[in-house]
Amino acid sequence: MTTESPRTAADVRREHLHKYVAWITDACRDPGTRSALRAGLRRDLDHVRPMHRIVAPWLPRQRHVPETEERAYYLIASMIADRPRYTFATEDDTDDTAEEGESLPGPETAIEQPQATDTPSGSAADDLGAAADGDTQSEPAERWGRSLGYCLAQAVVEGPGREREMRASAAEARLHLLTRQSAAGLHRHLPATARYLRQTGTDIDWVRLMEDLITWPALSGRISRRWLQDYYQQTDENRNKKSNQEDENDLLNDAL
Repeated sequence: MTTESPRTAADVRREHLHKYVAWITDACRDPGTRSALRAGLRRDLDHVRPMHRIVAPWLPRQRHVPETEERAYYLIASMIADRPRYTFATEDDTDDTAEEGESLPGPETAIEQPQATDTPSGSAADDLGAAADGDTQSEPAERWGRSLGYCLAQAVVEGPGREREMRASAAEARLHLLTRQSAAGLHRHLPATARYLRQTGTDIDWVRLMEDLITWPALSGRISRRWLQDYYQQTDENRNKKSNQEDENDLLNDAL
C-alpha cells in the first residue's frame, strides 16, 4: 500500500501559481483587462495602477512578499496579456467571454488562496530551491516544467515553417543575455523574448518562468545553469536526430 507524501510549501505555492496563470489567461479574454495588464510591460510597480485591481488579490497574504516576488506576478500577467485577442478565444467564447468592463472574479470567489502548509518553510527561495535544481532523486525534472532555455530550444528545433523558425544564433544570444541580467534586467528584457517565442508558435511555461523570477535574486546562478543546460541538451538532441535521419536516407539511396 502506497501513501501519499505530504504537500510541501513549494507544492502549495506551485498550485497557486498554476491557478493564477490560468485565471489571468482566462481574464485576458476581456479587452479591458487585457489592455490594463499589457500596459504594465517594462514598468515598475509604482506605475502600473490599472493592474492592481487584477493582480493584487492574488499576492500571498500569509507572509511578507519581497518586491521581486510581487514583480514576478505583475510581469507574468503583462506578458500573458501581450498577445492578440484571438489567441485567447475558445470554442465556447460566445457563451462564456466576459464583456468589456465586466467585473471578473478574483481568487476570493473563483479560487481559494493557499493556506498554511504541512512543512514549515522560510522564504520562497528556500521552498523553490529544489525546483531550480530540477535534478533531485525525489523530485523528477519533469515535475518542474519547461525552463526558458528549453522553450528557446523548442523554438529553434520545432519552428513550424521557415518564416516562423527562430535562428539558433538569435536564440543563443538572447539566452546568454538573459542569464547575465539582474532581476531588474530580466524584467526589461523578458517581454521581447516572450514576444519572439510567441511569433514562432512556441508556448512558454509561465509557471516555471514565474518561479524562476521569484527565486532569481537568491538562485540566479543555478537557474541560469539550468536554462543553458536545457537549451544545449535539446538542440544537441535535435542535431543527433537529424544526423541519424540523414544517415538512414543515405543508406536507402545507396540501396536503390
